[in-house]
Amino acid sequence: MNIAATLSRYIARQFAGWCAGVFVAMVGVAFVIDVVELLRRSGTKAEATVAILLQMAIFKLPYLAQEILPFAMLFGSMLAFWRLTRSSELLVARAAGVSAWQFLAPAVLVAVAIGVLTITVFNPVASILRNRYDGLESRVLKGRTSDLALSRTGLWLRQNDGHGPTIIHATRVAPDDGRLLEITVLQFRDDDRLVRRIDAASARLEEHQWRLSEAWSWRPGEQTTPIGEYVLPTTMTARGLQDSFAAPETISFWELPGFISLLETAGFSAHRHRLYWHSLLAQPILLGALVLIAATFALRQTRRGGTTWLIMGGVLTGFLLHFLSDVVFALGLSANIPIALAAWTPAGVCLLIGASILLHAEDG
Repeated sequence: MNIAATLSRYIARQFAGWCAGVFVAMVGVAFVIDVVELLRRSGTKAEATVAILLQMAIFKLPYLAQEILPFAMLFGSMLAFWRLTRSSELLVARAAGVSAWQFLAPAVLVAVAIGVLTITVFNPVASILRNRYDGLESRVLKGRTSDLALSRTGLWLRQNDGHGPTIIHATRVAPDDGRLLEITVLQFRDDDRLVRRIDAASARLEEHQWRLSEAWSWRPGEQTTPIGEYVLPTTMTARGLQDSFAAPETISFWELPGFISLLETAGFSAHRHRLYWHSLLAQPILLGALVLIAATFALRQTRRGGTTWLIMGGVLTGFLLHFLSDVVFALGLSANIPIALAAWTPAGVCLLIGASILLHAEDG
């Protein structure tokens, strides 16, 4: 019998079981909190029935699970190693000549495999359901529908002036000043009847209006006539225009590179989407590094105050990880540091800290 292989399988099972238990418990608590929050936000919304709110919570649950996974991995690892240490199983293994790196290897490999499966298999499902959640949230809780889309044919924007919908199409965006170029405006009435078409060289979004330059107007049964500069009222703002694009959380890991390329080709900033994509790439490394961090707290003989130290260390580590991620992500979005550096910093810092402490404890 291969003792090393048997021990590795045993540790991997223990690790996976504890992490799965903590993960399910945390996801269950998050689901209940999210349902309560949706009930609070629904208020007097007539369309927000309990059934729809539960459906929204279920649609958002996979995204919440994806966000919770690193913390579940941290606490699950701590509990698994604490249990193995308290029962003296790891003590016996170390007395038999098994180093800390040997019995940590199965747990790290399981964590990395979970991370790979999360971004390649689970994330596409979570992004689809998150997209459905955002659609229901906009319609039921915010009272509006999605009014902007980006495709390879350009930018499409829909707005309503009270008389009927207006469709605005732009082929690209000027990179220097953010103007929309090669504009087509289609104005409809409530019976979906086209009443006017306006073509313009460019459009600039100002305070509650689009200012079209070098515009031409056409109405059914009339000739096309130049109108020079034309002002089109709107409720859209420059910040709202950028934020109206599909959130990175609603786009599959496999589709994000193409959407990022599409955004940049159209002249829009893709910082938020590129940061999210890199953070997904870094997740397997982050999960493996969190196992090392957990081992620094749990791989020792339990004595008075040991459990308290374990809990306090886990909570403090989780808080610091969340704080560090928020800070470096904000720096990345503001272009103060490179996007890749911001996304990979939490995983790199955790890996270096965990490996350094274990090297010092194991090898002096």
